[in-house]
Amino acid sequence: MTTPTSFTRREFLGSSLTLASASLAVPAFIQGSAYALHNALGGLSSAPGVSDDRILVVVQLGGGNDGLNTVVPYGMNQYYRARPAIAIAEKDALKLSGSDGIGIHPAMTALREMYDNGLAAVVQGVGYPNPNRSHFKSMDIWQTADTSATGDGWLGRYFDAECCGYGKGESGTAPKSPKAQRADATDAASSRAQTTDSPGIAIGRTAPLAMQGRMIKPISFESAELFRWAGQDIHASLADPYNRIARREPAATEVRPDSNAAFLMRTSLDAQVSSELIRKAVALRPATAFPGNELGRQLSMVSSMIRAGLKTRVYYVTQGGFDTHSGQGGPQGRHANLLRDFTTAVKAFQDELKAQGNEGRVLTMAFSEFGRRVGQNASGGTDHGTAAPMFLFGTMVKPGVHGDHPSLQDLDDGDLRYRIDFRNVYASVLDDWMKASSREILEGTYKGLAVIKKG
Repeated sequence: MTTPTSFTRREFLGSSLTLASASLAVPAFIQGSAYALHNALGGLSSAPGVSDDRILVVVQLGGGNDGLNTVVPYGMNQYYRARPAIAIAEKDALKLSGSDGIGIHPAMTALREMYDNGLAAVVQGVGYPNPNRSHFKSMDIWQTADTSATGDGWLGRYFDAECCGYGKGESGTAPKSPKAQRADATDAASSRAQTTDSPGIAIGRTAPLAMQGRMIKPISFESAELFRWAGQDIHASLADPYNRIARREPAATEVRPDSNAAFLMRTSLDAQVSSELIRKAVALRPATAFPGNELGRQLSMVSSMIRAGLKTRVYYVTQGGFDTHSGQGGPQGRHANLLRDFTTAVKAFQDELKAQGNEGRVLTMAFSEFGRRVGQNASGGTDHGTAAPMFLFGTMVKPGVHGDHPSLQDLDDGDLRYRIDFRNVYASVLDDWMKASSREILEGTYKGLAVIKKG
């Protein structure tokens, strides 16, 4: 007869992705625990010595935003020759002070207001070598910060490094092997599960690859009401056993503090408390009226969690619909509506942070997986391209237009040649804002841009 092996804490933590994918077979409280190992008394906490004063909010513009009609090179005649039907006329483009010949789409009045108030930075011509025009492959590249699109998410690596020490060699000694690092970090995560883990929060059906680390896993939900234990909805009799576990009450025999059962009880309690904290936080009504679009809903939830004092350091939200192959429009149309939704939602978010007194704590970064081709297509739209602008918002940014606009004459088979590697922007965010080592997290050396104020 084979003796069953025990399910260790290390095996439990290491298999969290498997547990999450087996949601039909695994009790929901265990599934939630795999994603929510943190302090049951203080919410989502950070590791000792890691400041939780600074927050990063990432806005993903899914589908490939047309950068040329977003940041408009109205001073370049080639732009109008390439886009006779959809180009933004110079008279319609919103001019940006300090930038000759560059404006923004007329639907982005909210962005221009933030720009004029010193709260917005535009980074032009962002991309990477040998660009890929597949939505999935390019998004994986951006989310892993690796042009081979392999490995963990860049924000996941940030959490692993800051919260569990994964990827950091010991001072004065040779770096440990990846296997040894994973083992040490897993043991650290196990022993500190109630006090140090700081998962990010993503609003959406699934957590983005960018947030997936080896040790720390993100929390992801579409609405706060769905982020709860649903067993009692199946049958009322399931409520009492779950509540007994969460209250640390043994059912039949006393549970040893160092046992696997005790570990599951602790993580169950952590998941339940986190769920209650998040749902209570989101229930707070913001002081600012957010637009009724999907991004506005997501950023409203994020603002409420920040206001409630959750110590999460990274939030991730998504606006889709930017794959404008047809009927893109110029000053009006689908693309105009998308840009209006994007900028009004971010403006409301900034206004809410100011009303809370949190405007100095939160940096918002927006990106898309690629831009569009220079020339319009026969359907009044644009096809998959390469380089595109990124945006940074907050009181800590150096406002203005950063970098030169890509040439419209020196093209790569009809596409823009990027001028700034997106990992240089990531490096600035990590080094200058999050106070983390971009070299360790990005697994390479990338020179940051002067887009974040010192201090």
